[in-house]
Amino acid sequence: MLSPLTHDDPASVATYRLIARLGSGGMGTVYLARTPGGRTVALKTVHARLATDPAFRARFRLETDAARIIGARHGAAVVDADPLAETPWLATEYVLGPPLDDAVALGGPLPEPTVRALGAALAGALAQLHSSDVVHRDLKPSNVLVTAYGPKIIDFGIARAAGDDRLTRTGAAAGTPAFMSPEQASGQEHPPAGDVFALAGVLVFAATGHGPFGTGSAADLLYRVRYADPDLTGVPEALVPILAACLAKDPSARPTTGLLIDRFHDGHGEFADHLPPLLLTDIARRATDVWLHAPHRLPAPAGSAVAETVPGTPLSRRRLLSLGGAGLLGVAGAGGGVWAWLGSRDTPQDAKAGPTPTGPTAIPAATAADGSPKALWQGESLDRDKAITPLLAGDVVGFAETVSFRALDPKDGRELWKESLEPRQVTSDGTYFYVSSGSYETAGELRIRTLDPRTGKEAARQIVLKGFDGTYSGTELLTVSGNTLFAASRRGKNESDPDANERGWHLLAVDLRTGKEAWRLPYEWDGVRPWLSQVAGDRLILGKNSGDLDYFVVQARDLRNGRQLWERRIALRDSQSYKPGQLAIDERHVYIGGDRLRALRLTDGTTAWQYGSGSTSFGLPAVARNIVYVQEQRDSPGLVLLSADKGVLHWTERASDRALTPEYLSVPVVGDAYVYAPVLGGLSAVDLQLHRSVWVFPTDATRYVVDKERTLIIGAGETSVMAIPLA
Repeated sequence: MLSPLTHDDPASVATYRLIARLGSGGMGTVYLARTPGGRTVALKTVHARLATDPAFRARFRLETDAARIIGARHGAAVVDADPLAETPWLATEYVLGPPLDDAVALGGPLPEPTVRALGAALAGALAQLHSSDVVHRDLKPSNVLVTAYGPKIIDFGIARAAGDDRLTRTGAAAGTPAFMSPEQASGQEHPPAGDVFALAGVLVFAATGHGPFGTGSAADLLYRVRYADPDLTGVPEALVPILAACLAKDPSARPTTGLLIDRFHDGHGEFADHLPPLLLTDIARRATDVWLHAPHRLPAPAGSAVAETVPGTPLSRRRLLSLGGAGLLGVAGAGGGVWAWLGSRDTPQDAKAGPTPTGPTAIPAATAADGSPKALWQGESLDRDKAITPLLAGDVVGFAETVSFRALDPKDGRELWKESLEPRQVTSDGTYFYVSSGSYETAGELRIRTLDPRTGKEAARQIVLKGFDGTYSGTELLTVSGNTLFAASRRGKNESDPDANERGWHLLAVDLRTGKEAWRLPYEWDGVRPWLSQVAGDRLILGKNSGDLDYFVVQARDLRNGRQLWERRIALRDSQSYKPGQLAIDERHVYIGGDRLRALRLTDGTTAWQYGSGSTSFGLPAVARNIVYVQEQRDSPGLVLLSADKGVLHWTERASDRALTPEYLSVPVVGDAYVYAPVLGGLSAVDLQLHRSVWVFPTDATRYVVDKERTLIIGAGETSVMAIPLA
């Protein structure tokens, strides 16, 4: 539960003496600390590289304020905080109790009286949140700490005001798939009733040890949440009706939190009276361990260095409110040495041990026991939405992350420059990075800058187009081909009225030589982003999911004037999870997965060929050397290779000696010796001669590019970036 301090951990923060580490992850470190008067607290600090980011610092301040609003009854009480310090920090009460998933792992499913007491208390906590017009949006077992006095909900990192539907506007579904509501899984607004749905999932887990929609890939879970009946096997008979009602697909059919409080518990006795003895013993042990722990500091390794922390400049409130995507920080104390804000449960094991690096770490090329290569370099990432595939420009790779854009040298992972940008404000033509911006305060204008990939400095005259909303919420850069940049942009200026910001959307082509519009054509906003785009010959190929989230819409437009040449609608519910850069196109076809693998002719959008019977599903394909590579979900899932011209099957992946779960919404990478297939927890190398996986490189990366020399595979994930050799 408690880990020693490392050599470069400070002895104290403000007046708090550090005793031990509780955990460390992609965003910061949490310590066990004590006040001069002897009070024990959980003290959280931000990593040095994030402390210099104005957007992250501003969000930390906002989350600190939210923690104070939540209060001590249902969350971890805020003891002290300084979000403006050189290294921002937050001290909360140290919560004595395990996360609910640990409690279930300790003694198995909880008895019915315990589940009822949990349900009543958590419903009360949600009622308090909802009365303040706040929805949690990520309620799950690891975000519920079980204490002797009642459960406490933690990690309000993606909580937001009820009715705030910016999640839908960016086309992302933030949260935990196994415990999402159907409306959240669809990228729609998550109302208070969505928290009720998640609460029922948490209680099913507490009563049975499994979630109501099973396990598996995110795509499978999201599909089941939206369309499948919940699995209530093992739920006590008396609880089935109320939990089934909470899990109704229709939000209006779910009971209120007030009704749940009455149905779950009669209010008699103390909360601890309903906890099983083994769980009470574990809570008591944790309280004892805190006071018996002897402070210890690990010695410094040879050649170690401590990074400096540079204060950042706070953002204006208006700019802060304009930021898209999910919130970044959880705001509650941790029991059991784990705090959800750290993301430690989702962090690779290597990232948990020892001090957290301040940047990419060069690693000698070698191989692991199974033959997988060691990373040539790896570093941290802050990319909670995982919205953009890495971009190449010159000899540089760029990562569009949650609150910044970073340019790294692909040879060693060294950071060349960094700028505070939102995803979809940047694109590339392979030579330069192009960045958009606009004002939230004045009349609409769209500014486009051309950046040198190695320095980040402007390499051409800035383009200014009047009459467009160039802000993050009003413009999305699509792609660049030749001397033309393509974007989706809204006519007008940024408005405080969200309905106004849904009108006036156009597809826009900008001539980079003259700085003028080449053409613009209106289209009807349907609440869904992003557009996927790629130029093929004299055509701009666009793809996006439909407003009802049931279809993937593919269009071809004339590059010269934007005129639509054809459009196809393909039934494909998972398309809201597609990332820019994921269209598979060659000189003849665009290739689309789904219930079948389809090749659509670029000339007219008709189906050139299709593969599959509709009984399985295909992921996102890649095409190279007249071969289409795609992962298929079948009895023995894996890669399928087909000829690109006629769809003739070449071979399917043979089963290996390890169980692999394909990441169907990630594109395979094609090498000379291997096809690299993204799988749950890593990248599987499928030997092109043996037709089976020969090793798996462990990583949380799900989006990959190959450098221009075709020597490296560069990957990006939620918490890390990395590079391995391409073979």
